[in-house]
Amino acid sequence: MITHQGSAIISEGLGKQYHIGRQSQRYRTLRDTISNAVRHPAQRFKRTGHQGTDGPNTIWALSDVSFTVSQGAVFGIIGPNGSGKSTLLQILGQITEPTEGCAEIRGRVGCVLGVGTGFHPELTGRENVFLSGIILGMTRKEIRSKLDEIVAFAGVEQFMETPVKHYSSGMTVRLGFAVAAHVEPDVLLIDEVLAVGDAAFQRQCLHKMHEVAASGRTVVFVSHNLPVIRSLTQQVLWLEQGMVRMVGETHSVCNAYESQDQNR
Repeated sequence: MITHQGSAIISEGLGKQYHIGRQSQRYRTLRDTISNAVRHPAQRFKRTGHQGTDGPNTIWALSDVSFTVSQGAVFGIIGPNGSGKSTLLQILGQITEPTEGCAEIRGRVGCVLGVGTGFHPELTGRENVFLSGIILGMTRKEIRSKLDEIVAFAGVEQFMETPVKHYSSGMTVRLGFAVAAHVEPDVLLIDEVLAVGDAAFQRQCLHKMHEVAASGRTVVFVSHNLPVIRSLTQQVLWLEQGMVRMVGETHSVCNAYESQDQNR
């Protein structure tokens, strides 16, 4: 049993295997997500996967990934494309399950893991804000109290009654980030949100992430932007080919990563 006192996230021996050429898992529908949220509104994420089997049509996206994130920390994840960063956040965000090992997040989780993640394309922006908040365990009254802030932050006032399938990628990410950051999750998972949007929105996001961290909540941030990682995070996990290459203090890990990158 995992017993790391003061930790918001614990990953032990986490592995994720995919089968190439065929669907290896059943993806959750909107109905699955809502019904699970209703049944377990405050459930901690702690799943133990089953042993994978190697073969010519399998690939390990993650292998033996172990780390902890302290409550209230801003934690960065770096690595080249294909190193498993997004897969790791998908497991932590309960979008997919690990093949091996276990992971636990203590508290309510907000996710910005890509354009449209968590939104239903046929629902309007307003409807998706309420849906996301309810899935996170908020009441409609709580969501209404945050609605004006969310809409103002996202800058999509005139499109709130429009189905999100008609949104641009920038609009969708802005609204997704605004919802995740303003519904006051205990842990905020962010995957390359700064890669979409203009400079003004990027500054907004950085400021909001600082606010979230200053309030004692935990932020996990995946990015290729090392200057932002250096300015925002205290600790960093460096993934390489699905495995932990290094984890520790931000500047030490970033320096090692840059040195290896220059020598390639």
